[in-house]
Amino acid sequence: MTVTPRFLILGNLDNRRVSGFVEALAARGQPPPLLRDHAALIAAPERLLELPDEPLWVRLESCGESVAVERALLRLGANALPDDHRGQRISAAELDARQPRFGELLAPRQFHAGYLAYLDRLAAVFEARPRWRILSPIADVRALFDKRETSRRYAAAGIPVPEALPSAGVTTPDELRAAMVERRWPAVFVKLSCASSASGLALYRYLPQRPPGQRELALTTVATTADGRFNSLRLQQLRTRAQVDALLDWLIAEGVQIERAVPKARVGGMIFDLRVLVVAGEPAFCVVRRSRHPITNLHLGGARGDLDGLRRALAPAAWRAAMASCAAVFAEHGCVHVGVDLLFEPGLTRHRIIEANAFGDLLPRLERDGLSVYEWEIEAVCAS
Repeated sequence: MTVTPRFLILGNLDNRRVSGFVEALAARGQPPPLLRDHAALIAAPERLLELPDEPLWVRLESCGESVAVERALLRLGANALPDDHRGQRISAAELDARQPRFGELLAPRQFHAGYLAYLDRLAAVFEARPRWRILSPIADVRALFDKRETSRRYAAAGIPVPEALPSAGVTTPDELRAAMVERRWPAVFVKLSCASSASGLALYRYLPQRPPGQRELALTTVATTADGRFNSLRLQQLRTRAQVDALLDWLIAEGVQIERAVPKARVGGMIFDLRVLVVAGEPAFCVVRRSRHPITNLHLGGARGDLDGLRRALAPAAWRAAMASCAAVFAEHGCVHVGVDLLFEPGLTRHRIIEANAFGDLLPRLERDGLSVYEWEIEAVCAS
């Protein structure tokens, strides 16, 4: 008799991602999962070996939305940064003396270094438990948190992505402007290469032929105050050279993906792009994200659009090609699910993959055949 494995969830246990998945398991008649908290595991990942050595399906969840986890990863990353890192460093003593402030952007490269160290420690534990099936393998999570790596990988696989500058090719704002002029790119996205949810993002337009004062504009999610830098739910507009250079200097020092800002198509007068969730190789769920500006994330003021209406506006071949690219992104990884962000260019015939996300399945209120997103994933795991 074959026994169905239980799920083991590693996450922030008070987070809606974990509670939502636990509810979905109950709805599908699955036994209650084993739960382990990131904060405890960062301190002692070997505690996972106390679990029974039996087949388990291991779901690794996002570390986001927890101050305690952020601080733990910053501490872990303090000794993992390379000596030549030019960005912010913050010591354990400085962290202890600093009160948490909601949305503050603290040493993002150091946080990422700590996250990678945590992933490596989990990988060592997983190697000692070969009967566990890791639904998002560590190597793939690492890759999906490096926008430069995924851009190179997808381009090499023939998947259409925005053209990017070499990761080591730009070290100053002036070098960025020179590269834009050389390539005749009027606008670029400058993204923290290790971030998600539009954190540390800037859309930078540079038009040197215009009069002074009108040559550049940065639209960014980074709000700079006397107290530090913060993720802002209201996009900031920077128009002076001093403001723009201060932002670009900081981003570049922390490590960035810089790519041509490919124009996005409009439907109903609104700019849009798509979040496509690919599950077990199939583009299973899709959300249209629309906005009056090119940064369409829903938490930044974007809104869900009409998928059926978009499908009617698109030629069937254009839709099939876009979904084939999403499936090709999935095939580059070994995860059960991958969230893919995709744009259509004006004219609605050409598309580009913007980026991909290891934890891109937080899509509440979506259903397919009576199943929520999490229930659909559970069924896919159980059927595999």
